[in-house]
Amino acid sequence: MLDSIAVSSSPVNLSELTLLLANYIACRAAFGKKYDSREDKSKSRFHGILNDTQDLLGGLCIADFFPWMGWWLNKFNGLETRLEKNFRELDEIYNKVIKEHLDPRRPEPEHEDLVDVLLRVQKDSNQAIALSSDLIKGVLMDMFIAGTDTSSTILVWIMAELMKNPSVMQRAQTEVREAVKGKAKVEENHLSKLMYLKSIVKEGLRLHPPAPLLVPRETTDGCTIEGYHIPAKTRVFVNAKSIGTDPKYWKNQNEFQPERFLDSSVDFRGQHFELLPFGAGRRGCPGMNFAILIIELALANLLHRFDWELLHEIRRQDLDMEEAIGLSMHKKVPLCLVANPVAL
Repeated sequence: MLDSIAVSSSPVNLSELTLLLANYIACRAAFGKKYDSREDKSKSRFHGILNDTQDLLGGLCIADFFPWMGWWLNKFNGLETRLEKNFRELDEIYNKVIKEHLDPRRPEPEHEDLVDVLLRVQKDSNQAIALSSDLIKGVLMDMFIAGTDTSSTILVWIMAELMKNPSVMQRAQTEVREAVKGKAKVEENHLSKLMYLKSIVKEGLRLHPPAPLLVPRETTDGCTIEGYHIPAKTRVFVNAKSIGTDPKYWKNQNEFQPERFLDSSVDFRGQHFELLPFGAGRRGCPGMNFAILIIELALANLLHRFDWELLHEIRRQDLDMEEAIGLSMHKKVPLCLVANPVAL
């Protein structure tokens, strides 16, 4: 991604590139394949199918609210046909990947990928739960749907906030470049030195949680919270976005101020309920550590390798920060910036 940005003579669509990056990393971790989807048509098809899946999951389904209408309404509006087509296409791809990993002629990989691990667990007769091929496909689906779009979304929001706050951008770039000391790219071992960058990521997650409504819960017993009675068997949605901007817990709650986390013990790992971008407890995000690593590494490298400018006709105060409605809280207008490579 960095090389493609460096050689580009036109503005960079970060909304598009960060999603390609997230998909690239997920494919490498899950399938053990390294490729550029812009050069491989079959992989471009896979990413296109994933985009369709995101649209279907985030779209409005009337039958969810009026089940008795579903049998005819979903046929009438074409939703059922789209869902069945999307399922067949994804199932075909996952079957192909599993078949390739089971092929005895496949070269021994240097490192196991996620499919290798799942297939090894499947063969282990001592496991308490039998891992079927359908369950393996479900794990892969969770990784791509829950992991790629959300990581891309928060990267775009953070870069947008940095463009609106040049002093924060400058301080972050100085920290990264001093920590790396002339090396071509930021590596994982550099991240422990980048405390201000970590604070920027926390602040981005506070203001722009990629999934503003957490995975739904259901009460096992009735309870009363601050005067509200919630009966048993009630489906409950936690609004992480509202919690993260609650003035009871956050001073200047609508301002992008990473400094608030430098001397604070508040973290996003589910122990502090005023910041819950990944949820908490047994239904918290299992891919949190993987996602944070992707976000921090990608952001650090973007700040290390380039100086960023808005398009000439846009002023910082006029940068569109409107949110789009969907499964993830995207920036409605794609973030397009001018990247100026820095001599290292």
